[in-house]
Amino acid sequence: MTQIYPWQAELWRKLAAGGGPFGHALLLRGRKGLGKLAFARYVAKSRLCERPSAAGDACEICPSCHWFEQGSHPDFRLVEPELISRKPPTAESGDGSGAAPDDAGTGSEPGMDEAGTDSSGAKSKRKPSSHIKVEQIRDLADFINISSHRNGYKIILIHPAESMQPAAANALLKNLEEPPLHVLFILVTHHSRHLLPTIRSRCHQVVMPAPVPTAAIQWLQQQGVEQAETCLASAGFAPLAALEFNEGKYLQEHQAFIRQISSPRNLDIIAVAEEMQKADLPTVVNWLQKWCYDLMSFRTAGKIRYHLNMLATVKSLASDIDPRLLATYLRSLTETHQLASHTLNPRLFLEEMLFSYVKALSPSPREMHAG
Repeated sequence: MTQIYPWQAELWRKLAAGGGPFGHALLLRGRKGLGKLAFARYVAKSRLCERPSAAGDACEICPSCHWFEQGSHPDFRLVEPELISRKPPTAESGDGSGAAPDDAGTGSEPGMDEAGTDSSGAKSKRKPSSHIKVEQIRDLADFINISSHRNGYKIILIHPAESMQPAAANALLKNLEEPPLHVLFILVTHHSRHLLPTIRSRCHQVVMPAPVPTAAIQWLQQQGVEQAETCLASAGFAPLAALEFNEGKYLQEHQAFIRQISSPRNLDIIAVAEEMQKADLPTVVNWLQKWCYDLMSFRTAGKIRYHLNMLATVKSLASDIDPRLLATYLRSLTETHQLASHTLNPRLFLEEMLFSYVKALSPSPREMHAG
């Protein structure tokens, strides 16, 4: 059933008050793992409901609610990249209704080779697209221009909005500039800065809140996560990302990787690169970013954010580093993260990244002199 999460309840109450200040377009933005897609679906379902409660919630019993749960509502369209729509739900979809995940994956669909298959079962050389194509936006024309089946709203949910190709974004912009009557666009984005400014300006923007860590840890424990605090910190304090982090192989991979890089002087770069070359590289870079952030944070401010269970190790390492070298390396990791999805040689990519890491953690001149 399509539901919202506890940390979204207050936001929903504010939006639902007085029918919701949606206008013709709502932009939900925030980092991954906060349940934006689940919230967007709840907004859509409640808006389409024929007998909503006084608080604006869907009734769950009218024909519209049943159609929505079955994925067959005639007045609702979900526009996503093919890569996402082919994948099974993850924790980020979070509503148990067969919704697509809140973030595109990095590999092929389980059970399919990298090439994929067509509708007849024959192998196709075309990979599923990770972008929303202009044809997908143009194909909405008939849906937009015909009357709704239930004499109410028609809703178009676009997720993630930043995955639109430039032509698709421009095609959408035309609809936002001349909004059709009784059509609500809901855009979900993890990176709103990647959207056209003109699209952002024509939407009612809502920032998805994150729960306070104590509440998030409690929620994760209720979901059966044993190392809730560790998973939450490692996932950037996004509870759904932490849940997925715990359920997959990421937790073990992450712990092994951090264990290895926490001893930079003894780090076997070749072995680590060999071991991690089949991992999701953007995720690995992100782990290294968080680790370096904690080293820098402790060196400059005496506190850490992500690796609370490794405070002693961070303290020991941070005392020897040159903060200028580490700051430069941290900035370079931003570009490294952008390149991670496109590298042709993952092992070489990891080797270069780790060689630079070890160099950045060389003892500062002051510490070397003191030694």
